[in-house]
Amino acid sequence: MDGRELRIFEKWKAEVQFLRGENQFLRGERDVFRVELYHADQRVADLEAANTALAAENQTLARRVEELTAQLRDAARGTDASGENADGDDAPPFVKPNLPQRRRRKTPGRKPGHPAALRPMPQKIDLHQDVPLPKDPAGRASCPHCNACLLELENHERIVEDIIPAKVVVTCYHTTSGWCPCCRKQVESRAREQPPAADLPHGQLGLNVLSTGVLLRIMYRLPFRQVSRIFADLPGLSVSPGAITRQVQRIAGWLEAEFEDLKLQVRAAPQVYADESGWRTDGKNGFIWAVTTPTQTLYHIDDSRGGKVIRELLGDCFGGTLVSDFYSAYATMDCKKQKCLTHLLREFKESAEKFPAFANGTFYPRAKRLVKQMLLLKSRWDQMSDERYTSAVCRLESRLDGLVDADYTESNEKRIAKRMGKHRKELTAFLWEKELDGTNNAAERALRPAVVARKISGGSRSEKGAAAFAKLASLLRTAGQQGKNLLGTIKGMLTAAWAVGNPAVVPRESGGR
Repeated sequence: MDGRELRIFEKWKAEVQFLRGENQFLRGERDVFRVELYHADQRVADLEAANTALAAENQTLARRVEELTAQLRDAARGTDASGENADGDDAPPFVKPNLPQRRRRKTPGRKPGHPAALRPMPQKIDLHQDVPLPKDPAGRASCPHCNACLLELENHERIVEDIIPAKVVVTCYHTTSGWCPCCRKQVESRAREQPPAADLPHGQLGLNVLSTGVLLRIMYRLPFRQVSRIFADLPGLSVSPGAITRQVQRIAGWLEAEFEDLKLQVRAAPQVYADESGWRTDGKNGFIWAVTTPTQTLYHIDDSRGGKVIRELLGDCFGGTLVSDFYSAYATMDCKKQKCLTHLLREFKESAEKFPAFANGTFYPRAKRLVKQMLLLKSRWDQMSDERYTSAVCRLESRLDGLVDADYTESNEKRIAKRMGKHRKELTAFLWEKELDGTNNAAERALRPAVVARKISGGSRSEKGAAAFAKLASLLRTAGQQGKNLLGTIKGMLTAAWAVGNPAVVPRESGGR
């Protein structure tokens, strides 16, 4: 081996030794990284497990936050999330659950391009008043701000409607009285709008005061003290709440004949709608009954909720159709009946909310769909031929029979199916009479003003007051249904009652203070 080859050999030998050392170093570094990688994998596994646990805990806390938020929201209105009071008692019946937010189907108001709904223009003008512009020294119309002469003058008519401030008008009626030997009583002359005479140490209340007081008390449901305050503030008339109370009772007595005539009209109606609600009289629980037609409404306050009340109101010879809910008192009436389908739908909904087995069964959706189709079919009476409508009604009645006669295992299905079978003919009577409604909404709307009055005043403080409220509320609501002016109606009824009444002097006790 010469010197050149020896140098190359030494060079390769050194290179091999270097590579061997580098290889050993890399192997050692590799072992170190393997250990670190193992520990890193362990750490990743621990972090993934911790992340899974935290995610589960986060879901639990989120649900808890929702529960606490709901409890806080319900506590603000006095109930907890279960619909009960915070102290564990049931929520009062007048507290209704919140309705879910729904998107409006249409924006409020009339459609674009529709003519505006404005008050009508007055039929006559009672007073004309000229309103001139200021004049400059030359007698020309000038600007009220800078006194410049105005050009291109135009005339305008600005119509303004206003009321005359009320004031007390005292009238002294000069009458003559004498003893009638035939009638055996003292008689006295009386003007048409003069109330029946009474020997009082002060003036009597006139026709306008009596009519306005009845209107404020009965129709606008103001307490007697508020009525007294209105008379004191507006016309300056001093009259006590007790006097207004007695006058309202006297007016009800004067209009007894009008009330009895209204009762006869209701009894002669082809369809009536009846409902009842609670009413307290002298601190004792009772009931207010409402029997209404499209043009009349009859109220009656009684301590009983039994069937004898509705029989006395409608009479034993009532030949129309009675629309009511499923309360058993109405079953005592011997007449055609129609049961309220809205109450039936409400029973479906409440039972489905309380009993999941009922909601998940086949009876609930079938019965609900059938009742809604019955109401929908009636609304399309005028859009269908007689043959097509009759055929559709027969199909619905066949489906109702099949629904009622089927066998059910769930208790609520049995109960409701039994009720529907009991009132089978009373569920579809409205489908055969065009003017008959399938719901009792008319009676509930008639009761609503009385319920508002009950909420304000708490009821009546005496049986006389309760009877007076029922009579006057019946007459005034009937006048409103017929489109009459309420104040003019009550004044007309009073003058008519006074005209046929006894003009004799009445005892002092019957007068107002």
